[in-house]
Amino acid sequence: MNTPEVDLPMAVPATGLPARVRIHEVGARDGLQNEKATVPTAVKAEFVRRLAGTGLTTIEATSFVHPKWVPQLADAEDLYPEISGLPVSLPVLVPNERGLDRALALGARRVAVFASATESFAKANLNRTVDEALAMFEPVVTRAKGEDVHVRGYLSMCFGDPWEGPVPIPQVVRVCRALLDMGCDELSLGDTIGVATPGHVTALLTALTGAGVPVSALGVHFHDTYGQALANTLAALQQGVTTVDASAGGLGGCPYAKSATGNLATEDLVWMLRGLGIDTGVDLGRLVATSVWMAAHLGRPSPSRTVRALSHQES
Repeated sequence: MNTPEVDLPMAVPATGLPARVRIHEVGARDGLQNEKATVPTAVKAEFVRRLAGTGLTTIEATSFVHPKWVPQLADAEDLYPEISGLPVSLPVLVPNERGLDRALALGARRVAVFASATESFAKANLNRTVDEALAMFEPVVTRAKGEDVHVRGYLSMCFGDPWEGPVPIPQVVRVCRALLDMGCDELSLGDTIGVATPGHVTALLTALTGAGVPVSALGVHFHDTYGQALANTLAALQQGVTTVDASAGGLGGCPYAKSATGNLATEDLVWMLRGLGIDTGVDLGRLVATSVWMAAHLGRPSPSRTVRALSHQES
């Protein structure tokens, strides 16, 4: 594989940024859930193994939802035992108590629930109102914490909604507080349709910290629909965020929001962070090779600019 000249990008640290960022890798779950063709379980398992070999420490594995809703992840019970012995954290999504039962039965120690900041997306994604969804999650979170399981709360549509348009910041803050108050250890702020801009990111994070939400409990999850994901990430880092969601090769979208395109590519994120002198523990060469390998299985080149630059993939 072709590689850039030695020591590029040159590390030039900027003031006010964290020394280290934890990447929450979502390619194996959020990345593959929107694929039209079925990805074999063996390929998914190998994908996770290769991701673990890059130095990533948190790799979201799968989702214990009903197969009718996300058929691409119907093999969760088969996949998880294949990868559970890896020396990394392997969070899984659970939509309700039944999903939690399935995850706990396989030994999962990190789970995530997924809420919405808007009524329209809550209806489309969960067939419930925002408050009904929160009520459904409360016993899930309570039981998980009783089992000493780490719980992440995903919050979709934090910056804009395809049906409702702009989402008022206090509306987002209210749902974030509700998730934290019920016991979530960590929140992931989702720009599901990729409409956020840096000023909006700064304003939301300022409002959240003003409402007593510790920045240490926050992660960000940006989509690159309008090419703003890296700029938004930098704005979040400037506010003290140290957890960033990303997807190897830029895989993913959202099956319930058709305007959502790919997630922030992990390789693009690592390239930027490396240039800022921020440690991630990730071997970029191995990560690029992993995404090229997966792109071959999917039958199309990676949309990641960094993957294309370092591997000379052609569109």
